Amino acid sequence: MKHLALLSFALTCALHAFGTNAAQAATCKDAPDPVVNLDYGSRYQADSVTRSELDPKADAEADKALKPVDTFLRDLTSTANGVFKEGADKQAISDCVVGQIAVWAEAGALTDLQSPTANLTIGSRIAGFGLVLLQVLPHTSRTDSVDIIKPWLASLMQSQTSYWETDAPDKARKGNLRGWAALAAATSADILDDATLRAWAEWSEGYVLCSAGEDGSLPQEMSRGKYALKYQLHAIAPLVVTALLLERRGVDVQGNCNNALARVIGFAVADLDTGAATKAITGKTQTFFDGSDKITGFNVAWAIPYLIFDKAADRDAIEQLAQKYAPLTSSKLGGDQGLIWKNDR
Repeated sequence: MKHLALLSFALTCALHAFGTNAAQAATCKDAPDPVVNLDYGSRYQADSVTRSELDPKADAEADKALKPVDTFLRDLTSTANGVFKEGADKQAISDCVVGQIAVWAEAGALTDLQSPTANLTIGSRIAGFGLVLLQVLPHTSRTDSVDIIKPWLASLMQSQTSYWETDAPDKARKGNLRGWAALAAATSADILDDATLRAWAEWSEGYVLCSAGEDGSLPQEMSRGKYALKYQLHAIAPLVVTALLLERRGVDVQGNCNNALARVIGFAVADLDTGAATKAITGKTQTFFDGSDKITGFNVAWAIPYLIFDKAADRDAIEQLAQKYAPLTSSKLGGDQGLIWKNDR
């Protein structure tokens, strides 16, 4: 009887596992139609030299063009983050995600960027795809799909590095968009095992960080008027995760330019209560304090990965920040930072 009971229990567990796996496989949706071409202009008024005055029509057009890409990324991160949950069928989840991305890769998605603005802003989306892939590649069985994805990713990054070194505007080269391109390179380098891309990520990270003022403010972001603090936070996100990925490959960027990364973060964190320091530089009340915007977990999603590798950071302040705005989620950083890095903290 004891053996029969054990057999019955084992059969029940097996059937439950089969049912769970089948359910997870059944919930894998088809990939949305790939977006191959992107053509949109700046979100800001043409006469706004500092890009601090939004053009509502241009802003809406950019959102419309990017919506299919950003929606796909949000869905991918939501699915991929499932591999970190207890009892998850990691292979089923990963096979689903890899299969969906392969559809876009095979179609040559994001390879026809028809405007300077599309080239400038695509880095954060490539980074998002890369960070999703880093979560699922260890668990997937779909090597055929991986073989389709890798050359596509290499092609996207070849175009990105070429653009930033030859055609990107001078000011943008030291701003948050270059930081996102650096993160795209760092994630792609890990996926492709590409030392040249990793070196470019390190170079680009330093190019942005070394522009920081003594107080930690980033000049390119401080030129953005009432959006300056928001853009400083937006720059910090890729700079932090790039630094973490590079450190794991033996490349330490923390001390670069008189500990610029810590200073850049320190400036932003200290100014999140009032925005006074940024206002003193820009002469503008920041959007977080004029009623037009609010700080969310998206803005400070970098806090969790930062605490992992900078042991000298003001941990209490950063921990409080992470707790106050939890959950810290950003599709461009791979999704829920609490899940992604929970085993590293």
